[in-house]
Amino acid sequence: MTPSDLRERFRRRQATVGVVGLGYVGLPLSLAFADRGFRVLGFEIDSEKVERISSGSSYIGSVADEQVKTAVRSGLLEATADVKQLSEPDAILICVPTPLDAKRLPDLRYVKETARQIRDTLREGQLVVLESTTYPGTTREVILPLLESTGLKCGEHFYLAYSPERENPGDALHSASTIPKIVGGLDSPCRATSRKLSTARWRRRWFGSRGG
Repeated sequence: MTPSDLRERFRRRQATVGVVGLGYVGLPLSLAFADRGFRVLGFEIDSEKVERISSGSSYIGSVADEQVKTAVRSGLLEATADVKQLSEPDAILICVPTPLDAKRLPDLRYVKETARQIRDTLREGQLVVLESTTYPGTTREVILPLLESTGLKCGEHFYLAYSPERENPGDALHSASTIPKIVGGLDSPCRATSRKLSTARWRRRWFGSRGG
């Protein structure tokens, strides 16, 4: 799939979006995409969270049960713990935790594990976006080598970007659909493709940049 083909799928809301980590960032983001008409496949290692989403129940105070129930009943939101399904989405958004370690630096264990799982199912035409809070260079220095170890090349066979989460837990006025997003792609095709996905799910303006 060419970058233009993928961008057209985003524009028409014909793409499947995968969200890894359905916490206070991932779940609202999943609902924002579902609200825009995208099919969303949410990945979560906590089986209780998978069950609650599947039954139309929320475990986050700022997210109403009805929002989850509506998205699930419409067929636009599905939660799973099966990482083999990572081959299905056209775009994969990484929203896993990065708790501070003993040196007060982001602990990347979950990011690295997620990148390895994506590597194992990576196919041509997928966009991978890191949204977890981390330090500059994580996308280029940690995720890129893992994904390119498959033999696929970034910007040619798959696309990679960083778009830091901007969620403000408990803020009912500013949601994942309205908060401005920064999008940084590894090259021009990556940047243009991630920008198109961001604008497709957002109701307002976007900010684009080249980043790593």
